[in-house]
Amino acid sequence: MNIKAYAASKAAAALEPFEYELGDIGAEQVDIRVSHCGICHSDLSMIDNAWEIAEYPLVPGHEVVGTITAVGPGVTHLKKGQTVGLGWFAQSCMLCSQCMSGNHNLCASAEGTIVGRHGGFGEMVRAHKGWVIPLPNAIKSASAGPLFCGGITVFNPLVQNNIRPTDRVGVVGIGGLGHMALQFARAWGCEVTAFSTSPEKEKEARQLGAHHYVSTRDTGQLENLAGHFDMILVTVNVSLPWDAYLNALNPKGRLHLVGAAPSVEAPTMPLIIGQKSFGGSPLGSPATINAMLEFAARHGIEPMIETIPMSKVNDALEKLRTGKPRYRIVLESDF
Repeated sequence: MNIKAYAASKAAAALEPFEYELGDIGAEQVDIRVSHCGICHSDLSMIDNAWEIAEYPLVPGHEVVGTITAVGPGVTHLKKGQTVGLGWFAQSCMLCSQCMSGNHNLCASAEGTIVGRHGGFGEMVRAHKGWVIPLPNAIKSASAGPLFCGGITVFNPLVQNNIRPTDRVGVVGIGGLGHMALQFARAWGCEVTAFSTSPEKEKEARQLGAHHYVSTRDTGQLENLAGHFDMILVTVNVSLPWDAYLNALNPKGRLHLVGAAPSVEAPTMPLIIGQKSFGGSPLGSPATINAMLEFAARHGIEPMIETIPMSKVNDALEKLRTGKPRYRIVLESDF
């Protein structure tokens, strides 16, 4: 079966029409006809080979939503015609201690949807049955894609850190990740504070779920929050005044990173005396993704998106590069 797609032929190249042979479906594999695919900064990183793991021609796209067209031997819980989603991971070994304990996203041999395989900027994508997640009826296909990457990235810390409804949570950065984090934390029952360098985002942050807003340009506001937070979730990819954010944590508070900040430097004594901690997490397991989707459906949580035809993929990528979307771009298949 020949699959039409859009691919980069080399690092940082514009995407061009591309066809490839999908081959016969294997055991425990699922084929998805793509209806929508979100665009993530990780797609840009792979196109540019920023992490030096890209293989060309590269078909990006790892926020996939579509319908199942075929299932291989050994797939019993999914069926043709079912609407499903697929995120960053397309397969894990299902045998190691991490997979067997439900931490599939920590599997040492987990395979990325766009690492060594072709992703969702095309007609079809193939993945292992364990990572193909049915979409609840209450979630729209058009807006679901970003939940499978950005959404699970900010939802998983609530689970991993055992955040309670009585906790105070701060979210640093109101962008593609942060705007979903505000919604999840508010629906979780937490008291939510948004941190941003952009004062014009305060009204929107409050609409998304923030009880409070802090301008990070005003260092005095952060100093006045000493010992306030049970978790501060950092969604930005820049260095911060880490000691100031540590100071804003309660004893046993956690500073949790999901944005790829280049480095973290902070004094150790506040960590020791306050039993505070730095941490981070990569996406989430299939079970946690499923729980996130059910939670989002129950509370009406969805990313703010704009849709662009997949044939205009280069325009969409340029818009993401220049930081213009509010807040996620989703490609609609128009093959």
